[in-house]
Amino acid sequence: MLRTVKPKNARSKRAQEAREPKEVEGPRTAIFVKGTHTGDVVNNAMKELMALKRPDAISFSKKNPIHPFEDASSLEFWSQKNDASLFVIGQSTKKRPNGLVFARMFDYKVLDMCEVGVEGFKGMSEFKGPKSTPGHAPALHFASDLFDTHPRFIHLKSLLLSFFSGTTVDSLHLPGLEHVISISLSPTPPSLTSSSDDDTQTLPKVHLRTYYIKTTPSGTRTPAVSLLPMGPHLDLALRRHVPPSSNAHLLTLAMRRPKLKKMDAEKGLGKRKKNVEVDEMGDVRGRIHLGKQDLAGLKGRRVKALRGGPESEDSGESGNEVESEEESPRQKKRSRGGD
Repeated sequence: MLRTVKPKNARSKRAQEAREPKEVEGPRTAIFVKGTHTGDVVNNAMKELMALKRPDAISFSKKNPIHPFEDASSLEFWSQKNDASLFVIGQSTKKRPNGLVFARMFDYKVLDMCEVGVEGFKGMSEFKGPKSTPGHAPALHFASDLFDTHPRFIHLKSLLLSFFSGTTVDSLHLPGLEHVISISLSPTPPSLTSSSDDDTQTLPKVHLRTYYIKTTPSGTRTPAVSLLPMGPHLDLALRRHVPPSSNAHLLTLAMRRPKLKKMDAEKGLGKRKKNVEVDEMGDVRGRIHLGKQDLAGLKGRRVKALRGGPESEDSGESGNEVESEEESPRQKKRSRGGD
């Protein structure tokens, strides 16, 4: 483990604060590591995946004797040194040829891992046409119900979402969406159940396809959209895995949400308060419910201009009231001056 150094200047302090946990995390950094034995398929597949992940990708050029399922200490050291939370390890052996291991970290410790075998590969160079710009997050499409029901495919979906996710945005500009990644499955055998997740031979193959999004004018406000094969195309077979539930304490810490500040709770961002809401401008509005008011006994100020109406003249009360009232000092002065 790396020792914690107290910052000596403002620059190192900002770098240390950037590593601290945040309520809304930025894009995850992925490290691509080659094992002792890799082939052309593994090298090209890692190169294409790194092209999709850039600029949040770090490549280790040297080969490393690493076995993540037996010893993950090297991953923990690299994760803390480079402030990375994702790993892609390429390894090809006689027993498991053309293997890729996706590992996810939390607090510089291994949270979960999934190994897949590359059984089919086509690079970007085999497809003619435009390519996406580095730094654009793709749109992900999962075309199977098993990604929401089967534990192995739920785990793979979570890893792919973490791997390809970018910066969290509130709105999306259509020209900024340049490519889409479609993940589908082979025909599912009828005998497949959730209890057969350890038998990888019965699990269907995963097909990862990447398309470029081309928009053309359609004469309306919404343009016409067409998908062009861009590459890479990968056919993957599920192999070994370490689910997040294997480390329950670490999973609990990873799923913990920060407490809201008192100010945010008062604005209605936390637990919803009764009759309190925040409008589109960010102003807090509340409703107050009062009992029924009895306006019959309400006493207002008597205004002289409102006296002497037609009803009062008929009743003969207005003259008596005017005579009985005492004249103000200003009226007395006026009357004396007139005399």
